[in-house]
Amino acid sequence: MIKIDELKFDEKGLIPAIIVDAETQKVVMMAYMNRESLEISMKEGKTCFWSRSRKCLWRKGETSGNVQHIVSITSDCDNDTLLIKVKKNGPACHTGSDSCFFNPVYESEELSEFSLYSLYDMLVGRKVEKKEGSYTTYLFEKGIDKILKKVGEECTEVIIAAKADDKKETIYEVADLTYHVMVMMIEMGISVDDIKRELASRHVIDKKVKQEKMTN
Repeated sequence: MIKIDELKFDEKGLIPAIIVDAETQKVVMMAYMNRESLEISMKEGKTCFWSRSRKCLWRKGETSGNVQHIVSITSDCDNDTLLIKVKKNGPACHTGSDSCFFNPVYESEELSEFSLYSLYDMLVGRKVEKKEGSYTTYLFEKGIDKILKKVGEECTEVIIAAKADDKKETIYEVADLTYHVMVMMIEMGISVDDIKRELASRHVIDKKVKQEKMTN
């Protein structure tokens, strides 16, 4: 276990901190710490940074409520960068995204992996950096009523396909519904992690109900 004195702060007394979601192992943001903010973070168990623009301490979530609870802090081989794993109370980015990294610069078609998180981040990018000709951007520009109308239409399409016992068509329509629901989530400031936490809480309840039935 290294000491703070062994860390290499730059000429401004700062050290970059890469924040990773401990559950998904996904990089969610990058900020800077000075010695004082690092000590506060370690003492309180929650991330505290140094704001270079405001030139003051910045406790993550002090206004938004999106606090980051620290699981671990690790230094790199040169002791000049920190990797901080956290459990988040909400989105890491002020845009409402789970991660601050959602503007693609380059992506290999052969090597890239799809996930609901990557889809969510791409959709957030369409809301923040409006792309001309993008259907997603069009939905965000039209607003919640248009988005909800599409969600309703896709729900109907799923029901029709499933009632016809058409597996291929049902998969297609469920994918359409999932996409439009995620657009709705972003418009309402709901993250993928919010849904995961809700499902996890229901799993606990379901498990308790099952156990009660077995004992009766």
